Amino acid sequence: MENCNEINQIIAQNLIKFRKESGLTQAEVAEKINYSDKSVSKWESGNGVPDVYTLMQLAKLYGTTLSELVGEEERKPEKKVKKYTLGKQILIMLLSSGLVWLAAILTFVVLEIAFEGGVWWMTFLYAVAINAIVIVVYSGIWKHRILNFVSVSVLIWSTILCLSLTVGEIMNAVGRHANLWWLFLLGVPLQVLEVLWTFFRALLRKQKDVIEENDKTREFKTEQEE
Repeated sequence: MENCNEINQIIAQNLIKFRKESGLTQAEVAEKINYSDKSVSKWESGNGVPDVYTLMQLAKLYGTTLSELVGEEERKPEKKVKKYTLGKQILIMLLSSGLVWLAAILTFVVLEIAFEGGVWWMTFLYAVAINAIVIVVYSGIWKHRILNFVSVSVLIWSTILCLSLTVGEIMNAVGRHANLWWLFLLGVPLQVLEVLWTFFRALLRKQKDVIEENDKTREFKTEQEE
């Protein structure tokens, strides 16, 4: 019984440590694994331990392994990766987008003053495409998949719109006229490819998760048998 209590305390300490490193509260952890915060509190107080499946969920949530979650050996020092909460991520994206639009406004004002009468309003269309690139980068880094899909779609169509308007203005300047509506046909296969890529990436991610969970289960069972 004493040995069992010691194991419970080791796991409890690890659960507290990894949860705090992840910047999560007990209530947030409980919500993510579909348990009550009382259960999480009980585990972290050493009055019980989660089952194997729940331990696997917690290990995945904390970005660690079952061995580190239930073991008492010291982890090798690693370079700590800075994690941002959802609120900070949104704030960073908003600030970055604000800088893009500030630059667009300044560019528009300067060009309008220096070369009055130009089609400088197109600066804001280019800002849409540039802003979409910024969001694509951030959503890719922080794995906001829906936002990434939407921003890539906006990037595709805004780029085509900018291209068609720019080419149209150039051709008007040299006295030629052309219908450039066909440029928008390019967006159709690009959008289809984006949908297919998102779909297959989701399938690959699910397969990877299943393989990792199976590997962790086998690893945990092997350690228990030893």
